[in-house]
Amino acid sequence: MTPVHFTFSTAFLLGLAGLAFHRTHLLSALLCLEGMMLSLFLALSLWTLDLNSTNFSASPMLLLAFSACEASAGLALLVATARTHGTDRLQSLNLLQC
Repeated sequence: MTPVHFTFSTAFLLGLAGLAFHRTHLLSALLCLEGMMLSLFLALSLWTLDLNSTNFSASPMLLLAFSACEASAGLALLVATARTHGTDRLQSLNLLQC
């Protein structure tokens, strides 16, 4: 495994660990998801450059577009949650109260 692949794998796993273990606020969960998507985007971009093929050249841009949609939906949920519940703590959210 090259150091570049190790770096991106470590960045993705750190984002996944942050998402799994530090679930106190919705904003921190969204930041961990964005870190994971950024590491996936960079790894996919470098993989496309390593292959030197134009077949996969649209894949990083497609992933980036989905990442932007995910971020906007997450921020909309964050604003709606903060308005209705007064906080973004995940412990205050209860699906049975809706």
